[in-house]
Amino acid sequence: MSALAAASLLLASAAAALDHSGWDALLRQHVNTEHLVDYRKLKAHDLPKLDAYLKDLAQPWPKDLSGDAEKAALINAYNALTIRWILEHYPVVSIWKTKQPFREARHMLNGEPISLDAIETKLRKSGDVRIHAALVCAARSCPPLRREAYSAEQVGRQLDDNTRQWLSNTRLNSFDPQSRKAEVSMIFKWYRTDFPDLEQFFRDYAPWKQEPQKITHKTYHWGLNDSSGLGADYSTGLGFWFDAARNR
Repeated sequence: MSALAAASLLLASAAAALDHSGWDALLRQHVNTEHLVDYRKLKAHDLPKLDAYLKDLAQPWPKDLSGDAEKAALINAYNALTIRWILEHYPVVSIWKTKQPFREARHMLNGEPISLDAIETKLRKSGDVRIHAALVCAARSCPPLRREAYSAEQVGRQLDDNTRQWLSNTRLNSFDPQSRKAEVSMIFKWYRTDFPDLEQFFRDYAPWKQEPQKITHKTYHWGLNDSSGLGADYSTGLGFWFDAARNR
């Protein structure tokens, strides 16, 4: 193969990829070991870097992206756009304090306007229920925000790992071996049709040695996933219901 042909192949391969390295660096720097975000520091020092990454994602994507590459890109986009929306309003105690956070197509992705809900719907249509362990809507009861970007090469392993981390976090999902009662995230109730075999899902990913005989759901904490503690007092009281109703 000539040097020119090799260079052409290399350029074609690069063109068919999306670069998530900027997002990866931001996650490693601004998400702590408790999976909470330092929004203040990110807004003060690295907002241009986040905007540069999102500007790249806003452009039309390569036509020949693999399924794994698209899945990784959509997860990264959802999480990055959510954080960017919070930063536009920061300091704010909850995403529900903002106007139509999920339904309005205010974001640009792959050359088109899109909402966070629409990104989630695209991922749900893939049939991979593990995406529910990866999408983080800036709430304290969300699954863990991974401290690295999802990638085409590693997305399967990353989703397996994040799902196990989510189910092993007793604040988010817990199991009492004596009563054999599992108290799990409201995500399993809101998206119950996405989990046709929930028992098998728990067998595959949960740390519990026994199968639950009873399943209930934890109260979802919609306070901001901020490392400073901002939003820690905001949950599902009257303030939340007022904010949620205002955004319907």
